[in-house]
Amino acid sequence: MAIEWTEDLTVGVSKIDDQHKELYRRINQLLEACSQSKGREVIGETINFLGEYVVDHFGQEEAYMQKYNYPEYPKHKGYHTEFIKSFQDLKARFETDGPGTHIIIMTNRVVVNWLNNHIRNVDNLLGVFLKDKL
Repeated sequence: MAIEWTEDLTVGVSKIDDQHKELYRRINQLLEACSQSKGREVIGETINFLGEYVVDHFGQEEAYMQKYNYPEYPKHKGYHTEFIKSFQDLKARFETDGPGTHIIIMTNRVVVNWLNNHIRNVDNLLGVFLKDKL
């Protein structure tokens, strides 16, 4: 079961959109591996990617918000902080329990649900704000 990138996920900032597309690609690799019973082999790689993604992508978005005085910056940063906490919990569980099915399910739930909601409801507002500034 793949997650699909659709045009309504485009925020209009190419760097942010490209990063989102890469995240979707990586999650789809995990989902494909799971469907072929190879999810355990891919989950560690996906978790490592997410650790780097959180730093790079959120940092880029937050830099734009600060540079252009985005009025929703504190709220948006708060969403990022919440995701980081959820991700850290997921990573700790992975390091403790190993790559079991429950970790794959948690990764899908934490990342896919959050990602779709965040891009559509939060990042799109940032894209509208940045449209005339970049």
